[in-house]
Amino acid sequence: MKLNPLILGGLVLAVCLVSQAEDSAFRPIFNGKDLSGWYGLNPHSVVKLKDEKKTEALKKMRDEFAADWKAENGELVNDGHGPYATTEEEFGDIELLIEYKTVAGADSGIYLRGVPQVQIWDKSQVFDPAKPTRRPHLGSGGLFNNTPDTPGRDPLVVADKPLGEWNSFRIRQIGARTWVWLNDKLVVDGNVMENYYDRTQPLPAKGPIMLQTHGGEIRWRNLQVREIGAEEGKKILAEADAKK
Repeated sequence: MKLNPLILGGLVLAVCLVSQAEDSAFRPIFNGKDLSGWYGLNPHSVVKLKDEKKTEALKKMRDEFAADWKAENGELVNDGHGPYATTEEEFGDIELLIEYKTVAGADSGIYLRGVPQVQIWDKSQVFDPAKPTRRPHLGSGGLFNNTPDTPGRDPLVVADKPLGEWNSFRIRQIGARTWVWLNDKLVVDGNVMENYYDRTQPLPAKGPIMLQTHGGEIRWRNLQVREIGAEEGKKILAEADAKK
């Protein structure tokens, strides 16, 4: 059956409008000019501290943040050291777009709700049998801090681009469920992201986005986020469960 050209044109226009509406819902979380909206924090370094010692350590990381992080040519750049770049704003269910470029021997990650992490590797690193749960050769995007050999812990495919090129993540998180696309390839398919700090508990309802430092320069750009409302979240989860 042939569609009337006017009807077909209307359908195309409707699809375009939906796409544009969704794209417009994304907003930047890095202004490309300075470190506004971000501060320094390494949560692992303060987890056992209390009272004044913790307060002092948190202040020190905020004060030292700009020593290792800078805005340069629209990019958020880290020299491989210092506290993690942490958003002042906290997020719940979201879709995150973010691009990165790193160096040989890379080891970094993106913390969601302050919890580690969507992993970033240099995939050319050779697998070391002495460290069987460390698998950089399988590529980036997996939920590295999940229990080894559980779904989502390692990526479904190797999707990394060669070193020196920009990689793009699309990350969706609804509740504790996480989807990760790396360079438009699905690498984590709605798997539960474990709460690293207490695996008996789900992820916090909200928390910051954090960009990890781990010894090698890494550059980030085009950081954008879109909040996912309750109805959209339910629909996505229902559709995902129906495919199982």
